[in-house]
Amino acid sequence: MNKHQLRKKYKALRLKLSTEVIEELSLEIANNLLKLDIWENEFYHLFLSIAEQMEVDTEFILHILQGKDKNVVIPRTDIEQNALINYLLTDTTKIQKNRWNIPEPVDGIEIAPDNIDVVFVPLLAFDKTGHRIGYGKGYYDTFLSSCKPNVIKIGLSFYEAEDAFEDVYSSDIPLDYCVTPKQVYKF
Repeated sequence: MNKHQLRKKYKALRLKLSTEVIEELSLEIANNLLKLDIWENEFYHLFLSIAEQMEVDTEFILHILQGKDKNVVIPRTDIEQNALINYLLTDTTKIQKNRWNIPEPVDGIEIAPDNIDVVFVPLLAFDKTGHRIGYGKGYYDTFLSSCKPNVIKIGLSFYEAEDAFEDVYSSDIPLDYCVTPKQVYKF
């Protein structure tokens, strides 16, 4: 299948999930993340879930990061620049939903991409070589290309890997890991 077909397939699959199932699967993903050797790092980029898109609930991961006293960095979408601007999450960070219902920081302390050590990447699907399919706007590929070369890229998925995608582009940045409720994939 090509990316368009896979986007359609996985959006439809996610829309069938109940709130209870999303919570259960998201907790399993968070627990599986604890198996990774990533917790000595300092700055962790974490997307805030779009509830309307039935995304992995990252609140459990946020609690892990806060419990480990890590710096959590959350993105805001810059539509004009097709980019993500990253802000340090603090006790005073004001969050509001944008026009796509993405919870984002209004403002705050900006963190440069090359300061980020670990990026939790949203996705709809991924394959056994670590390539991912997002919503198709390229925000995360653009962001990841501006991060330091050794940034750890971790996808989060309710579903297991596809064998391969038909249409992988040179600008697509592969993941280092993808974590599902059942297992951890390392690429």
